[in-house]
Amino acid sequence: MAKKKPDEPKKGAPAWQSTFADLMNLLLCFFVLLFSMSTVDAQKFEMIAASFNQTFSIFTAGASAIGDGVLPGMGVSQLNELDQFINSTGKMSDSDKNPENLESALESAKAEIEKAQMEEAEELAEKIQEAVDESNLDKEIDIEFTSQYVQLTLKGSLLFDSGSVQLKDAALPVLNQVGVILERYADSTIEIEGHTDNVPMSGGKYSNNDELSSGRALSVFNYLLQTTSLDPAMLKHSGRGEYIPIADNSTPEGRTMNRRVEIKIYTSLSSY
Repeated sequence: MAKKKPDEPKKGAPAWQSTFADLMNLLLCFFVLLFSMSTVDAQKFEMIAASFNQTFSIFTAGASAIGDGVLPGMGVSQLNELDQFINSTGKMSDSDKNPENLESALESAKAEIEKAQMEEAEELAEKIQEAVDESNLDKEIDIEFTSQYVQLTLKGSLLFDSGSVQLKDAALPVLNQVGVILERYADSTIEIEGHTDNVPMSGGKYSNNDELSSGRALSVFNYLLQTTSLDPAMLKHSGRGEYIPIADNSTPEGRTMNRRVEIKIYTSLSSY
């Protein structure tokens, strides 16, 4: 008696694959329908394009296309106009290519950036001034700011004895408060600068004011590293010697003002 041959395996994909394919087709149709029904707030889009056009002069032709409603997001029926929209958006007119217009646009953009930098620095300076006032340190710390940084100026007579780089005990509470301020508000580079008057050094450890100012900046730097959680990579120190006076060195009062340590807190928008 002949043996029965085993059943041959059925050819074709498993049944579950057909079901899965149907599901994917339904999902595709669903998202196509959603896309076709989507809308874009053309008025807000036109305002944004106009803003870019005024500042950078890059959307001259694109703005008119937006106003005419040539937007791919307005419906599937407008997809045939996508090529026209892409070609028109970002084109520069002949007047925009004029060197004088380009220079004017760059100057306008530069002014906007500097305005934003100044506003950030002013806001940071106000916060630091409030913290200084609350700590009753307004007589020990002077605060100034530019578009790049907020500067804390500490009197040299408060921090050091004459010709010395050793921090005085009376200066430590002030530096502790400065450390708290830096931890709270500094999120960019912090630069510590030492300054002196123009009186030549005579004897002692340091042979000139350059070395003395560098040593004093380093002392403040080391103290802040030891007493705060500031990232050392954010801190830098330098000695500026007698070369950037803020008062007349011919008077005792002026020389006292010139002996100082400046701590510059650079803003997040600064170009440093």
